[in-house]
Amino acid sequence: MAFAAVVFDMDGVIVESEHLWEENWTAYAARHGVRWTPEDTAACQGKSAPEWAAYLARACGVPDRAPEAETAVVDGLVAAVAEGRAPLLEGAAAMVRDAAARVPVALASSAARPVIDAALEAHGLADAFTATVSSAEVARGKPSPDVYREAASRLGRTGAECLGVEDSSNGIRAAAAAGLTVIAVPNPAYPPKPDALDLAAEVADGAVAARGLLLARLDGERETEGVHR
Repeated sequence: MAFAAVVFDMDGVIVESEHLWEENWTAYAARHGVRWTPEDTAACQGKSAPEWAAYLARACGVPDRAPEAETAVVDGLVAAVAEGRAPLLEGAAAMVRDAAARVPVALASSAARPVIDAALEAHGLADAFTATVSSAEVARGKPSPDVYREAASRLGRTGAECLGVEDSSNGIRAAAAAGLTVIAVPNPAYPPKPDALDLAAEVADGAVAARGLLLARLDGERETEGVHR
Protein backbone atom coordinates (compact mmCIF):
# COMPACT_ATOMS: atom_id res chain seq x y z
CA MET A 1 0.00 0.00 0.00
CA ALA A 2 1.04 3.61 -0.40
CA PHE A 3 1.81 5.29 2.92
CA ALA A 4 0.83 8.90 3.45
CA ALA A 5 2.80 9.79 6.59
CA VAL A 6 5.52 8.68 9.01
CA VAL A 7 5.45 8.84 12.79
CA PHE A 8 8.75 8.61 14.65
CA ASP A 9 9.60 7.85 18.24
CA MET A 10 12.38 10.07 19.63
CA ASP A 11 14.42 8.44 22.41
CA GLY A 12 16.50 5.65 20.92
CA VAL A 13 15.31 6.35 17.37
CA ILE A 14 16.44 9.92 16.71
CA VAL A 15 18.54 10.79 19.76
CA GLU A 16 20.67 8.59 21.98
CA SER A 17 18.92 9.37 25.24
CA GLU A 18 17.37 6.23 26.72
CA HIS A 19 20.27 5.90 29.16
CA LEU A 20 19.69 9.45 30.42
CA TRP A 21 16.21 8.55 31.63
CA GLU A 22 17.62 5.58 33.52
CA GLU A 23 20.42 7.75 34.89
CA ASN A 24 17.99 10.33 36.25
CA TRP A 25 15.51 7.81 37.63
CA THR A 26 18.42 6.09 39.38
CA ALA A 27 19.72 9.36 40.80
CA TYR A 28 16.33 10.39 42.16
CA ALA A 29 15.84 6.99 43.77
CA ALA A 30 19.33 7.12 45.28
CA ARG A 31 18.52 10.46 46.92
CA HIS A 32 15.74 8.60 48.73
CA GLY A 33 17.94 5.65 49.67
CA VAL A 34 16.37 3.34 47.11
CA ARG A 35 18.14 1.16 44.56
CA TRP A 36 16.72 1.54 41.06
CA THR A 37 16.91 -1.73 39.09
CA PRO A 38 16.90 -2.64 35.40
CA GLU A 39 13.44 -4.08 36.02
CA ASP A 40 12.28 -0.66 37.20
CA THR A 41 13.67 0.92 34.04
CA ALA A 42 11.91 -1.65 31.87
CA ALA A 43 8.65 -0.98 33.71
CA CYS A 44 8.92 2.76 33.08
CA GLN A 45 10.12 2.81 29.48
CA GLY A 46 7.32 4.06 27.28
CA LYS A 47 5.26 5.43 30.15
CA SER A 48 4.18 9.05 30.04
CA ALA A 49 5.83 11.49 32.44
CA PRO A 50 2.92 11.41 34.92
CA GLU A 51 2.91 7.60 34.78
CA TRP A 52 6.62 7.04 35.38
CA ALA A 53 6.73 9.84 37.96
CA ALA A 54 3.98 8.10 39.94
CA TYR A 55 5.92 4.83 39.71
CA LEU A 56 9.16 6.51 40.77
CA ALA A 57 7.56 8.29 43.71
CA ARG A 58 5.95 5.08 44.93
CA ALA A 59 9.23 3.18 44.60
CA CYS A 60 10.92 5.89 46.69
CA GLY A 61 8.28 5.71 49.41
CA VAL A 62 6.95 9.21 48.67
CA PRO A 63 3.83 8.55 46.57
CA ASP A 64 2.51 12.06 47.20
CA ARG A 65 5.58 13.64 45.59
CA ALA A 66 5.15 12.48 42.00
CA PRO A 67 5.11 16.05 40.60
CA GLU A 68 8.44 16.74 42.32
CA ALA A 69 9.90 13.51 40.92
CA GLU A 70 8.73 14.43 37.42
CA THR A 71 10.24 17.91 37.61
CA ALA A 72 13.57 16.60 38.89
CA VAL A 73 13.95 14.03 36.13
CA VAL A 74 12.70 16.26 33.31
CA ASP A 75 15.03 19.07 34.42
CA GLY A 76 17.88 16.56 34.42
CA LEU A 77 17.07 15.49 30.86
CA VAL A 78 16.80 19.06 29.58
CA ALA A 79 20.16 19.86 31.20
CA ALA A 80 21.73 16.77 29.62
CA VAL A 81 20.47 17.84 26.19
CA ALA A 82 21.94 21.31 26.72
CA GLU A 83 25.26 19.71 27.68
CA GLY A 84 25.34 17.73 24.43
CA ARG A 85 24.77 14.40 26.15
CA ALA A 86 21.87 13.37 23.91
CA PRO A 87 23.51 13.17 20.48
CA LEU A 88 21.76 12.32 17.25
CA LEU A 89 21.98 8.66 16.36
CA GLU A 90 23.96 7.99 13.19
CA GLY A 91 21.80 8.59 10.15
CA ALA A 92 18.81 9.85 12.16
CA ALA A 93 18.74 13.38 10.72
CA ALA A 94 18.82 12.08 7.14
CA MET A 95 16.14 9.52 7.99
CA VAL A 96 13.79 12.21 9.30
CA ARG A 97 14.49 14.83 6.65
CA ASP A 98 14.33 12.45 3.70
CA ALA A 99 11.01 11.07 4.92
CA ALA A 100 9.71 14.61 5.50
CA ALA A 101 10.63 15.51 1.92
CA ARG A 102 8.13 12.89 0.74
CA VAL A 103 5.27 12.94 3.27
CA PRO A 104 4.30 14.76 6.47
CA VAL A 105 6.04 13.39 9.54
CA ALA A 106 5.11 13.49 13.21
CA LEU A 107 6.73 12.60 16.51
CA ALA A 108 5.04 10.35 19.08
CA SER A 109 7.27 10.37 22.14
CA SER A 110 7.03 9.32 25.76
CA ALA A 111 9.31 12.22 26.62
CA ALA A 112 7.84 15.23 28.39
CA ARG A 113 7.20 18.29 26.22
CA PRO A 114 10.24 20.26 27.50
CA VAL A 115 12.54 17.37 26.57
CA ILE A 116 11.04 16.97 23.10
CA ASP A 117 11.36 20.66 22.36
CA ALA A 118 14.91 20.88 23.75
CA ALA A 119 16.14 17.87 21.77
CA LEU A 120 14.61 18.87 18.44
CA GLU A 121 15.83 22.45 18.75
CA ALA A 122 19.32 21.34 19.78
CA HIS A 123 19.63 19.21 16.66
CA GLY A 124 17.88 21.57 14.24
CA LEU A 125 15.05 19.16 13.50
CA ALA A 126 12.03 21.00 14.88
CA ASP A 127 11.06 22.33 11.45
CA ALA A 128 10.99 18.83 9.94
CA PHE A 129 7.94 17.77 11.93
CA THR A 130 4.39 18.73 11.03
CA ALA A 131 3.27 17.64 14.50
CA THR A 132 4.85 16.46 17.74
CA VAL A 133 2.97 14.72 20.54
CA SER A 134 4.09 13.84 24.06
CA SER A 135 2.35 10.91 25.71
CA ALA A 136 1.72 13.26 28.63
CA GLU A 137 -0.72 15.04 26.29
CA VAL A 138 -2.95 11.98 25.80
CA ALA A 139 -4.86 9.77 28.22
CA ARG A 140 -2.41 6.86 28.35
CA GLY A 141 1.25 6.31 27.60
CA LYS A 142 2.78 3.49 25.60
CA PRO A 143 2.05 0.56 25.17
CA SER A 144 -1.43 2.03 24.77
CA PRO A 145 -1.94 3.37 21.23
CA ASP A 146 -3.10 6.85 22.28
CA VAL A 147 0.00 8.86 21.40
CA TYR A 148 0.31 7.26 17.95
CA ARG A 149 -3.37 7.74 17.22
CA GLU A 150 -3.09 11.38 18.19
CA ALA A 151 0.03 11.91 16.07
CA ALA A 152 -1.65 10.33 13.03
CA SER A 153 -4.77 12.39 13.65
CA ARG A 154 -2.77 15.63 13.74
CA LEU A 155 -1.47 14.70 10.29
CA GLY A 156 -5.02 14.09 9.11
CA ARG A 157 -4.38 10.37 8.75
CA THR A 158 -5.39 7.07 10.29
CA GLY A 159 -2.81 4.75 11.79
CA ALA A 160 -3.17 2.39 8.85
CA GLU A 161 -1.96 5.14 6.51
CA CYS A 162 1.25 5.67 8.49
CA LEU A 163 4.62 4.07 8.91
CA GLY A 164 6.04 4.09 12.43
CA VAL A 165 9.65 3.86 13.61
CA GLU A 166 10.25 2.52 17.11
CA ASP A 167 13.00 0.97 19.23
CA SER A 168 11.37 -0.26 22.46
CA SER A 169 8.94 -3.01 23.38
CA ASN A 170 6.22 -0.67 24.57
CA GLY A 171 6.74 1.68 21.67
CA ILE A 172 6.40 -1.07 19.10
CA ARG A 173 3.30 -2.35 20.87
CA ALA A 174 1.77 1.14 20.91
CA ALA A 175 2.40 1.85 17.24
CA ALA A 176 1.13 -1.56 16.16
CA ALA A 177 -1.98 -1.20 18.32
CA ALA A 178 -2.69 2.13 16.61
CA GLY A 179 -2.61 0.36 13.25
CA LEU A 180 0.75 1.64 11.99
CA THR A 181 3.13 -0.48 9.95
CA VAL A 182 6.15 -0.57 12.24
CA ILE A 183 9.83 -0.51 11.38
CA ALA A 184 11.70 -1.57 14.49
CA VAL A 185 15.17 -0.24 15.23
CA PRO A 186 16.14 -2.27 18.31
CA ASN A 187 18.17 -0.46 20.94
CA PRO A 188 21.13 -2.73 21.77
CA ALA A 189 21.19 -1.53 25.38
CA TYR A 190 17.45 -2.03 25.88
CA PRO A 191 16.44 -4.70 23.36
CA PRO A 192 12.73 -5.15 22.72
CA LYS A 193 11.04 -8.34 23.85
CA PRO A 194 10.57 -11.01 21.16
CA ASP A 195 6.77 -10.78 21.33
CA ALA A 196 6.94 -7.03 20.68
CA LEU A 197 9.46 -7.44 17.87
CA ASP A 198 7.10 -9.90 16.21
CA LEU A 199 4.65 -7.02 15.74
CA ALA A 200 7.07 -5.13 13.50
CA ALA A 201 6.84 -5.42 9.73
CA GLU A 202 10.59 -4.84 9.39
CA VAL A 203 13.61 -4.84 11.69
CA ALA A 204 16.54 -2.58 10.83
CA ASP A 205 20.07 -2.27 12.19
CA GLY A 206 19.99 1.42 13.06
CA ALA A 207 18.71 4.61 11.50
CA VAL A 208 20.73 4.26 8.29
CA ALA A 209 19.02 0.96 7.47
CA ALA A 210 15.67 2.26 8.72
CA ARG A 211 15.95 5.21 6.33
CA GLY A 212 16.34 2.81 3.41
CA LEU A 213 13.28 0.85 4.49
CA LEU A 214 11.19 3.98 4.98
CA LEU A 215 12.04 5.46 1.62
CA ALA A 216 11.52 2.15 -0.15
CA ARG A 217 8.06 1.79 1.33
CA LEU A 218 7.18 5.42 0.69
CA ASP A 219 8.35 5.00 -2.89
CA GLY A 220 6.41 1.76 -3.29
CA GLU A 221 9.46 -0.50 -3.16
CA ARG A 222 10.99 -2.68 -0.48
CA GLU A 223 14.60 -2.28 0.55
CA THR A 224 16.22 -5.45 1.88
CA GLU A 225 19.64 -4.31 3.04
CA GLY A 226 19.90 -4.32 6.82
CA VAL A 227 16.61 -6.17 7.24
CA HIS A 228 16.17 -9.24 9.42
CA ARG A 229 12.67 -10.13 8.32
